[in-house]
Amino acid sequence: MRLRSLLPIGAALAPLVAAAAQSAGDLRVGLNQRLTEHAYLAAAATGAALGGRSDDAKAATRALDANSLDLARAIGGVYGSDAGKSFLELWRQHIVFLIDYARATARKNERMQDDAVQNLLGYSEDFAAFLAAANPHLPEAAVAELLRSHVRGLTAVVDAQARGDHASAYPTLRDVGAHMQSIGDPLAAAIAKQFPEKFAAE
Repeated sequence: MRLRSLLPIGAALAPLVAAAAQSAGDLRVGLNQRLTEHAYLAAAATGAALGGRSDDAKAATRALDANSLDLARAIGGVYGSDAGKSFLELWRQHIVFLIDYARATARKNERMQDDAVQNLLGYSEDFAAFLAAANPHLPEAAVAELLRSHVRGLTAVVDAQARGDHASAYPTLRDVGAHMQSIGDPLAAAIAKQFPEKFAAE
């Protein structure tokens, strides 16, 4: 299932620029914090689901969605509420695909695994298009590759969790968490460059 049809790119991305400037450094730190939190909460949710800990999985999923809402508010604060809603729809969709992958892995269903991976890779392309449409300083191909790396990392964590290979799962998760800065840094820099009147230089 490709997501491009879900993207109201255009009017939804009209920028909202506040009069008072914020710190570009605070923007970068805030985005990186939320993105890194996303990686760890996603792994908590998949690990609990694979371990059959339903209450744990539900709690982790709720925390993960709260993180998604925080990210959507951050994007909406820059580009407007419609863009924030579109971001949230896309972002939640990739979490659904990741959970699909975890369920397929638990069932050892390779066809369902492949479908979930293809959906995640399709999401990477569509989400890169969403960001590139919002900001001319974000090259679509480079962003798509960063997102594909994120997807590959999270699915590798799920694979290790499913094997019970904790010695591999946790170092891989650390790599996934660290990689989020490779997404957050250029995103924050591009936003600050696009709206210098809103985000003061460090």
